[in-house]
Amino acid sequence: MNMEHNLSNQVIKPLIVIPLFNHAKTLRDVTERCLKYGDVLIVDDGSTDNGLAKISDLAVATISHTKNAGKGQAILTAADYAIRMGKTHIITIDADGQHFPEDIPLFLNAIEKNTEAILVGSRDFDGPNVPGASKFGRSFSNFWLRVQTGSKLSDVQSGFRAYPLEIFTVVKTYERRYAFEIEILVKSAWAGYKLCDIPIKVYYPSPEERISHFDKFKDNIRISFLNTRLTARSFIPIPHRQFDKDEEGKVTPIHPLRSLRILLSKDETPFKLAIAGAVGMLLGTLPLIAMHSIAIIVVCGFFRLSKITGLAVSQLCIPPLVPALCIETGYFIRNNEFLTEISLHTIGYEALERFYEWILGSLVLGPLFALLIGMIIYVMAFIVRRFLDMKPL
Repeated sequence: MNMEHNLSNQVIKPLIVIPLFNHAKTLRDVTERCLKYGDVLIVDDGSTDNGLAKISDLAVATISHTKNAGKGQAILTAADYAIRMGKTHIITIDADGQHFPEDIPLFLNAIEKNTEAILVGSRDFDGPNVPGASKFGRSFSNFWLRVQTGSKLSDVQSGFRAYPLEIFTVVKTYERRYAFEIEILVKSAWAGYKLCDIPIKVYYPSPEERISHFDKFKDNIRISFLNTRLTARSFIPIPHRQFDKDEEGKVTPIHPLRSLRILLSKDETPFKLAIAGAVGMLLGTLPLIAMHSIAIIVVCGFFRLSKITGLAVSQLCIPPLVPALCIETGYFIRNNEFLTEISLHTIGYEALERFYEWILGSLVLGPLFALLIGMIIYVMAFIVRRFLDMKPL
């Protein structure tokens, strides 16, 4: 099958990649089925079962690592080879027979519709023999991806994927084993690339027939450390480096003015900025002592809202003004009069009473303040966007 496709004057040239480590038993079947859909590269990551000998008669390219370096390194090796061969995308599929090569056309069609997205196969876990650990691991990784990037995928751990090769030239990764597949998704999302699901079939053999090279101790430790680092970085309210195409079609860091336009016209609309500001105001009003920033970052990250906007607005709630207004409101609700005596007795000895009134008042004023701030931000962002649209970059 000819895998070259024309799309908006761009020729799409995918390469099917099979990372291999000691799956000689299933390799030939997977390879033959993949060959029906285009060029195939097998990266043997230090196998000891002589699997490549079983497909020596097939028209596939092969690269061998002298020792096992990890699945992530195998994918990077494949990406480097594909770039040198003039390819535009790689489609990775596991060698263990878990995935169905017959689903490759789904990826090819999706690539044509969105050439700059990472496409991740979402496995159907309704079939037999699906390990409970796989179901838990998928849910766990899906949750943290949402927290770290605001992007939502249904199967972060799936190895059946399509990558635009330009990603490997701009996104820096440090993991080289299974954790690589999580790191590349998070950092690509930070860089401005879309992550998309592709529903796929999956086959799990019975437990006694299953061969897995996932080290439940070492790989889980690596993934845990990686999630800790990525989550910590996502909590820092500093914009991630974004990438775009310049006039010649080259991937390049976005300039400041262009970044602002993208903030307002792509990922961050006036409405989303208004919602982020409203969230910051609402949570800032609540008596979340020493927890305001963390709460805002988690909520904004989960719903893919601007953390910078949320945190900036929350600064309006720094004591004493907003907490005092909330306490006065709560006191009025309880006593039908305002608190006028400020003394050691009312502030010190009755601190729990004032804290309760702070809670009551924040539940009333928080939504009102949030609505007001949201409206103000929306109007300002709308005006700025209209101004930028009239100014050439």
